[in-house]
Amino acid sequence: MSFPVFLARRAAWAAVVLVLVTGLVFAATAALPGDAVSAVAGADASPAERAAVRHALGLDRPVAERYAAWAGKAVRGDLGTGLVGHRPVAEVLADRLPASLLLAGLTLLLVVPCSVGLGLWAGLRRGRPPDRLVSLAALTAASVPEFVTAALLIAVFSAGLGLLPRVVLVPLGGSPLQAPAGLVLPVLTLAGAGLATATRLVRTAVADVDRTAYVEAARLDGVRGARLALRHVLPNALGPAVQGLALTTSGLVGGAVVVESVFDFPGIGRELQRAVAARDVPMVLGIATALAVVVLLVLVAGDILARLLDPVGRNRR
Repeated sequence: MSFPVFLARRAAWAAVVLVLVTGLVFAATAALPGDAVSAVAGADASPAERAAVRHALGLDRPVAERYAAWAGKAVRGDLGTGLVGHRPVAEVLADRLPASLLLAGLTLLLVVPCSVGLGLWAGLRRGRPPDRLVSLAALTAASVPEFVTAALLIAVFSAGLGLLPRVVLVPLGGSPLQAPAGLVLPVLTLAGAGLATATRLVRTAVADVDRTAYVEAARLDGVRGARLALRHVLPNALGPAVQGLALTTSGLVGGAVVVESVFDFPGIGRELQRAVAARDVPMVLGIATALAVVVLLVLVAGDILARLLDPVGRNRR
């Protein structure tokens, strides 16, 4: 398959997935009990007032009709306005999404080198005690939910030792970078599961390459240690490893929603939680669409980079 065809297929796949995600999110939000009328009209509103608000918000129209109207505007770049607070969705994204991307970026700076190092070390010792130790630790860490990891870190470093703040205290209109100490626990929480998953994926890629005839021939030529790992194993394992790291990066998006809520982090995940609680469908859809776009871009970029790093893929361009 030529490289342009590969790109076209990935772009088409991403577009289909994006439509499915937004459709499912819209249907799931519409199926939740209650709607935004209570938040807009107030708890003491009369039935007539509630009906008027519901009509003004367009909530009395069929779900399919509402989704089609939203999708038509979204294609033109208009994500609409939130039902609660009447905030433009694009404005909320511009305000909150950078903080979430900062959190994910800092987490990746920790996860990528550690996972590559641990995965390389374990994969080259497959079946031996170091491999079993790393695999067991990674499996254990991956099975622990983010909120449990967050609670443990808070209990030790905040409540116990008093070294780090329990929540992220950011000045009004400021950046989380202005409170660097508050970033430590959220980053460590996200890095826990991310590092575990990425390490296992890198370890598998390295172990597969280590069994190839190419690496065995290098060993017979006397190549050992760091030279074997860095010149013969790691370059050939980078393709699958990059795809694994892309999957890990996309998983950080879902974990960030939980982590931001626990640490009161001023990111898009906390805004999404508030919008879901208020049944603010335009806000939920806008945020979900933005997060889906980020995830799809990461996955497609991972596929492209993996193909470029694959010697066979390079020869087919």
